[in-house]
Amino acid sequence: MRVTRILAAAALALLSTVAMADDKAEQAIRKTLATLQLDTPVESIAASPLNGLYEVKLQGSRVLYASADGKFVMQGYLFQVQDGKPVNLTEITERQGVAKTINAIPAAEMVVFPAVGETKSHITVFTDTTCPYCHKLHEEVPALNKMGIEVRYLAFPRQGLGSPGDQQLQAVWCSKDRQDSLTKLINGKDVSAPKCANPVSKQFAMGQSIGVNGTPAIVLENGEMIPGYQPAPQVAKLALGAKG
Repeated sequence: MRVTRILAAAALALLSTVAMADDKAEQAIRKTLATLQLDTPVESIAASPLNGLYEVKLQGSRVLYASADGKFVMQGYLFQVQDGKPVNLTEITERQGVAKTINAIPAAEMVVFPAVGETKSHITVFTDTTCPYCHKLHEEVPALNKMGIEVRYLAFPRQGLGSPGDQQLQAVWCSKDRQDSLTKLINGKDVSAPKCANPVSKQFAMGQSIGVNGTPAIVLENGEMIPGYQPAPQVAKLALGAKG
């Protein structure tokens, strides 16, 4: 019994030492990050799979790495070789961050085209009503819905806030029937809606924070981003493969 108590006490002391070391490292890293004046808040700091290197998750999806003393900070891909094949650990972490951010958005803040019958998966599309390839993708929405893919739209005025696209997207989000208004504008028809509090600027900022730099940008359920237009069969294949 005495030996058991000694081992338990030793294990507890070791855990406490590790926790203190982690706390010290986090404080040092945060101090360094403060001097960098990052425009994105730090979400978490934790030990990375590589000994001595810490993973810094920024709000949204970006990942940085830092030394335990905070004297070195870098941005780049961290690979781990598993069974002779390289695995991009940074990309996996960033996808998880994107999925967490996107999948937390309430449906009430989107323009949603539901699947026909069983919903097998969903995609989230950052769109702009003035974007020709967004129009082309929108033509594919009925086909995607029939294949069990729910299409969720978010606003991303590609020419910036205050642009014609921004004004049109605000009109969509302030309309009583967002689906109808979005489709009308994409088809070149006019839509008028009273000004209202809307999430267009928030969604634009969110898109920028996760790396959207053009439209359409398709985000799969697992956080993987597909830039640009893809035909419905290809999008459906990707969406179903990213389920869960």
